[in-house]
Amino acid sequence: MARLRKTDRREQILMELRHHPHVRTSELAARFGVSTETVRRDVEALSGEGLIQRAYGGASAAPMGAQPPFGERDRAHIEERAQIARRAADLVRPGEVLMIDAGSTTHQFASALAASAHDLTVLTNSVAVASALAQNETIQVIICPGDFMAREVGIYGAETIDFIGRYNANRAFIGASGLTASGITEANRLAVGVKRAMLRQSHESYLLVDHSKFGVNLVATVEPLSALTGIVTDDRPAGLLEKALADFRVDVYLAAQEQPVRT
Repeated sequence: MARLRKTDRREQILMELRHHPHVRTSELAARFGVSTETVRRDVEALSGEGLIQRAYGGASAAPMGAQPPFGERDRAHIEERAQIARRAADLVRPGEVLMIDAGSTTHQFASALAASAHDLTVLTNSVAVASALAQNETIQVIICPGDFMAREVGIYGAETIDFIGRYNANRAFIGASGLTASGITEANRLAVGVKRAMLRQSHESYLLVDHSKFGVNLVATVEPLSALTGIVTDDRPAGLLEKALADFRVDVYLAAQEQPVRT
């Protein structure tokens, strides 16, 4: 049997943990035809992204309400998220008003906008997003008021949500901890209201999410798939998620393609 690539091994580990509460390193190594040290590195990487938990002799499913802080997530899947960010930036036109929420992928998106866009107005609850956009003098940045959460480098709370409700935007770009056939899922409960408000106040709404979030169900559902205009990702969804996106006519924009996958 051909040896699985790193990304395929990690997908298999995630799939196994959706059906079993615990997997053993030695059993995975035997199944994949690799060393136990290789599997330990896979487990370490997935744990760093908050997708699983390291456990004695193997790994277990991550709690639905847990994820690593922004700094750790911002260092994971960097190239994939950079490609997603550049593809999402292609959707933006001069003169538009955008809403961008706090997150590691939206931070990459802000950096892509700073490098290529002009004449935008951007409302955000993210200090990191605002700092990245500040590198471009043609982008006007509006920062939401509220309670600063250092772990997320973002601003949250009732005041934040109320403030967003006073504005309207051409497009919202949000990130998420997970995406299932039932909708957008999130580990950070404080972020849910902010995301909902941005989606509600925008004419079009896009989710920026890499393939590792597919099928990940977490503590809170932000909105069903019907709230989205499209998703921008690095790999085409499959199975139930692909069908649900098609049913709700959500366009799938692949980082490596110029045109969306029509659903």
